[in-house]
Amino acid sequence: MRIVSLLPAATDIVAALGLAGDLVGRTHECDWPPEDVAPVPVVTAAEFSADALTSREISDAVGGSRHSGSSLYSLDTDALAGLAPDVILTQDLCDVCAVSYTSVSRAVRLMEGEARVLSLEPRTLDDVLECLVRVGELLGVESAARLRHTELSARLAAVREATAGRRRPRVVAIEWLDPLWPAGHWVPEQITHAGGLPLLAAPGEHTKPMTWQDVVAARPEVLLLLPCGFSPERTERGRELLTALPGWAELPAVRGDEVWVLDGPAYFNRPGPRVVRGVEVLAHVLHGSAPGEPVSAAEARRLADVRPIGQRTTRLRSSST
Repeated sequence: MRIVSLLPAATDIVAALGLAGDLVGRTHECDWPPEDVAPVPVVTAAEFSADALTSREISDAVGGSRHSGSSLYSLDTDALAGLAPDVILTQDLCDVCAVSYTSVSRAVRLMEGEARVLSLEPRTLDDVLECLVRVGELLGVESAARLRHTELSARLAAVREATAGRRRPRVVAIEWLDPLWPAGHWVPEQITHAGGLPLLAAPGEHTKPMTWQDVVAARPEVLLLLPCGFSPERTERGRELLTALPGWAELPAVRGDEVWVLDGPAYFNRPGPRVVRGVEVLAHVLHGSAPGEPVSAAEARRLADVRPIGQRTTRLRSSST
């Protein structure tokens, strides 16, 4: 079967089902697993270089606070047609985060052949796992998909069991730094599963920008920085967007040295199987331990030197177990 994935999370799903070898096309942002996707032809491009822009400039370029502007992606319809896919995996959840479903549908109408298009629209953790099954059914590997679903569900249950009965710290997760945007959809559930109390966003919610005063008033004990599409290194370079704000030093999360930089694209922004690893990472962040593999500094690290010098003390936990 010839598969084109126009969504990084869908590429993750295809790989999790053992079908990475059937990928004949992908987006320029599909990067996992690297050894499998690197040789796959790219059929999308960015409308501009996000690396050259600030967070505010990127937000303005894709529609500002509406979060509903034109996609960051353009689709090479000729290249797509030339690949003669049997299946195209796309999404209709966010026009900013990937090629829009409308663009894909228009391209398919111009193609010869009978390509099947599956649009993934998960909003919750259950939805994310169900997408795995839906893709598996379409690709003819339903048994493998249901097995993976069971394995991932068991890992979530192990985290819930490991954190049960522990005090739940108050948590704010930030998905964009300027303007400030709380992480919604499945992220509040990730926090809950990991033994935290999510603030400023509800499970399944498509959020909107918030003010800094919203964050200050929430008094989070843990602050998670996981900007959509940004590496941890890029996030750290933008730290002054937060640290220069009034009241930063008085936040409980700052006073407690609990401001964490996470790998958003890998474990939180994309609705693929690795969101389960994100829950395990959060359990480490919130409680110092987690089932599964040890958590590395590449997955979660404290934002260095967030407190005034007089408030700094020896850290109780390192950024890896």
